[in-house]
Amino acid sequence: MDVLFYHLTESTLEDALPPLVEKSLERGWQVVIQTGSEERRDALDAHLWTYREESFLPHGTDREPEAERQPVLLTVESANINGASIRFLVDSAEPGELEGYERACFLFDGHDSMQLEAARRHWKTMKSAGHAVTYWQQSPEGRWQKKA
Repeated sequence: MDVLFYHLTESTLEDALPPLVEKSLERGWQVVIQTGSEERRDALDAHLWTYREESFLPHGTDREPEAERQPVLLTVESANINGASIRFLVDSAEPGELEGYERACFLFDGHDSMQLEAARRHWKTMKSAGHAVTYWQQSPEGRWQKKA
């Protein structure tokens, strides 16, 4: 499994996450986004409906009926309720078991020391588990650059 770490330095999670989710949907993947709290889940839920005037991301949360049918599912749990191929982990969410995913992506705020520490811990765990781990950082223009 590929594990990607996205270091947010130039934009917020609310700006960076939707394009990554859109690319995942374009690949035909079901998506799960795991947040560190219910409040953050609910805030992202509201944001994904309105982040762009001309479109929205079809999604739902784990507290709604038929959560398993959502193409993008927001959750605080580590279970793969919607059979996702890719899992995004934000706000220092604990990943739990990641078997069965094609990709896991940790997004973390470079200005938040707690998120940085959690990302370092997750990096070590994923690397020692034998996953293909890559690190991506934002350029000053906000584009993702793979770092060695």
